[in-house]
Amino acid sequence: QEPEQQALIHKARIFYMAGFFLTVSPDSALHVAEYASKNDKIFGLNIAAPFIIEFFGSQLDAMLPHSDFVFGNEIEWAVFGKVHKFKSEDLGEIALEASALPKANQRPRVCVVTQGAHMVLVCSQGEIKKFAVPKVPLDEIVDTNGAGDSFVGGFLAALARGWPVEDCVALGTYVAGQVIRQSGCAFPNHPPTFKRESDE
Repeated sequence: QEPEQQALIHKARIFYMAGFFLTVSPDSALHVAEYASKNDKIFGLNIAAPFIIEFFGSQLDAMLPHSDFVFGNEIEWAVFGKVHKFKSEDLGEIALEASALPKANQRPRVCVVTQGAHMVLVCSQGEIKKFAVPKVPLDEIVDTNGAGDSFVGGFLAALARGWPVEDCVALGTYVAGQVIRQSGCAFPNHPPTFKRESDE
């Protein structure tokens, strides 16, 4: 509630939070999510880990009505479906059902499933879109830590530019593909070579 923090919140257009924050200060997390929802600003939430769903489920569920984008990997979405007693065990169907949960504003929720080298699923408004992940040769993979966070960073960077979801996924997978070639969650020194298909 301090003026400096409020000024930053009011200035932002897109908010992003990892589920880990719910273990520390769920009230402040919900405050920001509610503000974004009420003021037509985008709020993204990363499930972050299965234990968030299992042990901080009520805090996570309180965030969902205000979350426009929900990110998670295949393990996290599987646990989400199990804990919420969804009938299907199919990851796309789980994320699709999660996308249809009650929402505090009129903006449709988009649920994104990452599966390592396998298809990225984007689920919203009754539709499951599948996107291939560019192959990274095994001998070029150095460290996969931070791959999911890197994907979300690229996705949100594209979203901030107003790009469509397919370009958001493409930039996300490009960034993740670059980061896993480095030791630690770092970007390579060379300039990025990413190009949108629409720019080619």
